[in-house]
Amino acid sequence: MTDGPLIVQSDKTLLLEVDHARARDCRRVIAAFAELERSPEHVHTYRLTPLGLWNARAAGHDAEQVIDALLTFSRYPVPHSLLVDLADTMGRYGRLRLAQHPTHGLVLVSTDRAVFEEVLRAKRIAPLLGARIDDDSVVVHTSERGNLKQALLKLGWPVEDLAGYVDGEAHPIALAENGWHLRDYQRQAVDSVWAGGSGVVVLPCGAGKTLVGVATMARVQATTLVLVTNTVSARQWKEELLRRTTLTADEIGEYSGATKEIRPVTIATYQVMTTRRKGVYSHLELFEARDWGLVIYDEVHLLPAPIFRMTADLQARRRIGLTATLIREDGREGDVFSLIGPKRFDAPWKDIEAQGYIAPAECTEVRVSLTDSERFAYGTAEPEDRYRLAADCDSKARVVEQLVRLNAAEPTLVIGQYIDQLDDLAEQLNAPLIKGETPVKERERLFAAFRTGEISLLVVSKVANFSVDLPEASVAIQVSGTFGSRQEEAQRLGRLLRPKADQRTARFYSVVARDTVDADFAQHRQRFLAEQGYSYSIVDADSLTC
Repeated sequence: MTDGPLIVQSDKTLLLEVDHARARDCRRVIAAFAELERSPEHVHTYRLTPLGLWNARAAGHDAEQVIDALLTFSRYPVPHSLLVDLADTMGRYGRLRLAQHPTHGLVLVSTDRAVFEEVLRAKRIAPLLGARIDDDSVVVHTSERGNLKQALLKLGWPVEDLAGYVDGEAHPIALAENGWHLRDYQRQAVDSVWAGGSGVVVLPCGAGKTLVGVATMARVQATTLVLVTNTVSARQWKEELLRRTTLTADEIGEYSGATKEIRPVTIATYQVMTTRRKGVYSHLELFEARDWGLVIYDEVHLLPAPIFRMTADLQARRRIGLTATLIREDGREGDVFSLIGPKRFDAPWKDIEAQGYIAPAECTEVRVSLTDSERFAYGTAEPEDRYRLAADCDSKARVVEQLVRLNAAEPTLVIGQYIDQLDDLAEQLNAPLIKGETPVKERERLFAAFRTGEISLLVVSKVANFSVDLPEASVAIQVSGTFGSRQEEAQRLGRLLRPKADQRTARFYSVVARDTVDADFAQHRQRFLAEQGYSYSIVDADSLTC
């Protein structure tokens, strides 16, 4: 037994003692291959998963390095069976490789003939392949490169893609020399993606993911397609490109519901790309409209299924995904791995906060009680209706009003899911409301007024969850959400994390109805933030004082 900070258990969980003198060194090493599950005050829980281990292999870590890390930091002997399983799992990556053959083009090559025969006989694999070349290689239909990677991952044989990328249509893009520079972690992220060709960068909200994308464009020097969540985000990207690079307005096109411009750098919304007419995704042809050298997926964890399908055809293009969290509530993280690329860079939220690049935040759950009539309505409702009844109770409106008064001097967002609830709150608070039907120009006007301090209170629907830059916001009050979405919780806190000029702490309130599914969902939503080191204090609504 040694005095290590880590306990390695046979169920593939790793327990890290946070207060141990070697905990920081241990965390830095195991973060490359273990997934953080929980991070309360004293002991953090990590788990070894196949996807996490394959991400590590794709990033250049081998089983020997991982095993050495566990043995170095473990307090007790590491279970032998776990080490064997770990080596076997990591050994699966790279036994199958995609490469370019001088005569046959794209080929699948194997270093393990038994595995090769196994996958060739799989029903979902055979239609994706062409003629057998020899005992260890087979032709792959070029158009099936992405589909093959997806299928092999599901069989448990992640393929190493060494087939390379086309350069695409060259286009000069340089970073502007106007006093700004990349932070060290942003530079590391760009270098990691460039070295790997494609992949995902995970950075906290407010840590400058857009700048990583901008700098990658300058490194690639080619026509670029940027996919974003909404029109407001598209225009923020354009502003950043004009501010941070030598690109001119004429070189940047917007492809959205209102505008259809295809330029050397084109910014398109997921919404317009997935619009169907008579069952046909008519705008997906944008992917083929130019010889793109780079495709950037902003908020990659939100990729719609049609974009996944189209991305399967883009495997010869360099790709980068940007996100604050790789959590997908539909469990399609494996598709992100196989179609966009492995995780190339990941920076914990608290590490970036410690460097002063994002604001510290206090998270508080404010619990309210339903009135007798609300409890009766909730208790007699159908299960599918109960969350709406709990989330939209009258008791919450009174608490929101109190919280707004408590934070009257702070720029505040009131965030919710249900439009009727938000309409009522906006009227009650005499505050402007931004929702799905709010015209883009009006959204931009209100966001601009909030940034300048002309207005200090905004009520917003889920349209403000993603890619909306509101650096002045220091308080958010959440009244309802998309059930138990951890992803949404992370994004909503992220609206507050731009660092404040006076270094003050942001405050994130979740108003929750006790003894209901609202409380159950709240607990699940908070998991991701707890994993990142944030803790929620719980207060009773009756204890609030103005």
